[in-house]
Amino acid sequence: MGQNDGMERKERADAARNRQAILQATEELLRSHPPEQISVERVAAAAGVGKGTVFHRFGSRIGLMQELMNSRALALEEATRTGPPPLGPGAPPRERLTAFLDGVVSLAARNGGLLAAHEHAQATRKHNTEPRQANPIYVFWHGHVSALLAEANPSLDADLIAHLILGSLHTEPIATLLRAGDSERLASCFRQLADRLTSGS
Repeated sequence: MGQNDGMERKERADAARNRQAILQATEELLRSHPPEQISVERVAAAAGVGKGTVFHRFGSRIGLMQELMNSRALALEEATRTGPPPLGPGAPPRERLTAFLDGVVSLAARNGGLLAAHEHAQATRKHNTEPRQANPIYVFWHGHVSALLAEANPSLDADLIAHLILGSLHTEPIATLLRAGDSERLASCFRQLADRLTSGS
């Protein structure tokens, strides 16, 4: 039994290493290649694993992009739920909204290629019946932004405005801005927008 336990631990460790290698290879490829050029075969070669390993772990190209996006968004979500203010609970809604939008822009700036790749993978999947709004990451982001807007200014249509704010991240002008490395311009605009929307005036 001891030998079996050792083998199982080694298999788990190998699987974890492969997972990290695949995610890292995908992220590195996205820094220098457009999303449509990132295939499972290319990721497998860069990660030093077989194509079957990628499919076994992630199921498909869309599954790989989803997993990478989830792993990068999880830290922001955890900080928003349980971290210190102003991102976490305890700060006024205006400050929390500004901190969260700063976090979203920072994530987008570091992973602009990932956002584009995720969008491309969703758009080209064979049975694309799930709208972006059903994505768990988007559901959390939208719920958080709309709740803060409603708390700060009950007169707003917080639900729709949150969609407008987050939807802007998926437009080509914003993607171009992020690819050009000008994320601070976007962050500044989001701060101004948050300030105006939550002022109640």
